[in-house]
Amino acid sequence: QVNVVESGGGLVQAGGSLRLSCAASGSIFGSIFSINVMGWYRQPPGKQRELVATITRGGSTNYADSVKGRFTISRDNAKNTVVLQMNSLKPEDTAVYYCNADIMGFGYWGQGTQVTVSS
Repeated sequence: QVNVVESGGGLVQAGGSLRLSCAASGSIFGSIFSINVMGWYRQPPGKQRELVATITRGGSTNYADSVKGRFTISRDNAKNTVVLQMNSLKPEDTAVYYCNADIMGFGYWGQGTQVTVSS
């Protein structure tokens, strides 16, 4: 069983910063696992889930145009963690943010963490 847990969400004013963390733990078939791609996605109220940023095990990153220059994704392979540093937050960034970990070709999702940006 693999558990993916996000933390760090909350309420912040426009222009502020927030740091989201995600950790994958557990085992698959009784053995420790390795993660290929890890990423962050978000679902604004009334909208579909969308890509925010991804990062490969080798460190290659990809960002949605809406967050480029403001958000930074990073990971620690040894700890199976991924972090999303969010700066210059805007009200339109308000959403439930989800962490995803690709393990053996299957994507494992966290429960989501709420980020609310007020004006």
